[in-house]
Amino acid sequence: MKNKIFWLLTLSSMSVLLPQQSEAGETAIATFAGGCFWCMEKPFEKLAGVKQVISGYTGGHVANPTYESVSAGSTGHIEAIRISYSPEQINYNDLLEVFWQQINPTDGGGQFVDRGSQYRSVIFYHNETEKTLAEESRRKLADSGVFGQPIVTEIVKAGEFYPAEEYHQDYHAKNPVRYQFYRYRSGRDQFLKKIWETEKARRYLGDN
Repeated sequence: MKNKIFWLLTLSSMSVLLPQQSEAGETAIATFAGGCFWCMEKPFEKLAGVKQVISGYTGGHVANPTYESVSAGSTGHIEAIRISYSPEQINYNDLLEVFWQQINPTDGGGQFVDRGSQYRSVIFYHNETEKTLAEESRRKLADSGVFGQPIVTEIVKAGEFYPAEEYHQDYHAKNPVRYQFYRYRSGRDQFLKKIWETEKARRYLGDN
């Protein structure tokens, strides 16, 4: 499955336990933070079984935060995405593997060009099954040695999620030129290409 996901992500950029047992047509939720939410939306929106990806803010102590207040670092919130998906078509472990391939999980001070705790990487779990799966996934990634440094991505219980302002939603589609310019200048893709083309990464992807 990882080979399939990695192949799909390569084309776009450049089973297991379910988080919950569901009846036909049920929608599950996953919440991830991986730095700039503009860059986190697109890879998940392309996946079969993903119904919606919303950019927003979570993890803080201020109700109804704004982009400006979160960016200033005064709210405790983190830029994040909320993914609505069909567990019958894609499972939580699949989403976790896509998540790891978007971020630098060894950086506790932000992600790429975006610095500060409001841009750090976090997996927000919605139930104990998600928590267990996230912890196991993080352990496997750490044991693989793909990143060569300790994995510092946090695993935290999900709380209130506040959707970001409308102009942030699907920013990559609304403002493709600005998005591509920002993404390139951020260094994200250059870093990810370097990491996921190593022999250790190929072994990790092939083993799962």
